[in-house]
Amino acid sequence: MTSKRLNGLVAATYTPLTASGGLHLDVVPALVDDLLAQGVTGMYVCGSTGEGMSLSSEERRRVTESYVAAADGRIPVIVQVGHNSVREARDLAEHAQAAGADIVSATCPSYFPINDAQTLVDCMNEIAGGAPKLPFYYYHIPVLTGSKIDIAEFMQIGGDAIANLVGLKYTDTRLHEYQHCSELQNGRFDVVWGCDEMMLGALATGARSAIGSTYNIAAPLYNQLIEAFDSGDIKEARRLQSLSAQMIRTIGRYPFHAAMKAVLAMKGFEVGGCRLPQGRLSDEDSAKLRVELEGIGFFEWSRPAAMA
Repeated sequence: MTSKRLNGLVAATYTPLTASGGLHLDVVPALVDDLLAQGVTGMYVCGSTGEGMSLSSEERRRVTESYVAAADGRIPVIVQVGHNSVREARDLAEHAQAAGADIVSATCPSYFPINDAQTLVDCMNEIAGGAPKLPFYYYHIPVLTGSKIDIAEFMQIGGDAIANLVGLKYTDTRLHEYQHCSELQNGRFDVVWGCDEMMLGALATGARSAIGSTYNIAAPLYNQLIEAFDSGDIKEARRLQSLSAQMIRTIGRYPFHAAMKAVLAMKGFEVGGCRLPQGRLSDEDSAKLRVELEGIGFFEWSRPAAMA
């Protein structure tokens, strides 16, 4: 299968929830329009950021349909379908294809550990087969799945066995491994970076696209970083990456995704909190976070016009 490679910033989207924890999908069109205004070039739906693992399968279908409809073909929508039930994941992949998604992606089952690359290939082949018309990207995030599989070995074997395997969402910090995966089979695979605070290192290693949470709130910063790198202004690229790291450290003093949702609320999007076990930031902590973000100038330099 051939596929146009991803390029630029792909936002790992949040799933808006009500105060009681139900879906609040009326907010999705405004979120999507804002991402487009920030310069995002794609959306990754129901991943870790979107709490896919905390949603029921029916809720995941509804979230998928909502983002596909809101995108309306303007940018590609990638749907993460990973599940501890491989059959359920395959059904979600089938739904994503029918709903009009552009790409499917999946984490590995994690409750029962996978101990060898061939078993992981077998699982992903079953899932990807649910959407045979769409490109498939494996989602490598060992810090959450606990997977210790050699990811390059998986890609080598999977490239022959999984008809629609075209890429990898690489969410780890091992740049040498990322580079190795990018160079496999003469650069056959589209390997997408997934660690926002290390984007500059990834760019230097050859990355041309990235999927991340903080692109929801600061995409202009990262687009400016990419522009600085491409123009050879490494000093400016370092400065911008430092702002990213400072922002992430500030938000990371709190439960990260709950805090990110609080920041979205500060920017005018009522997306609620997170499902347990992540929870919601208290009003007191939200107020403290706002002060801390103001202290680093976040609300000035994260706006599209400010980075132009």
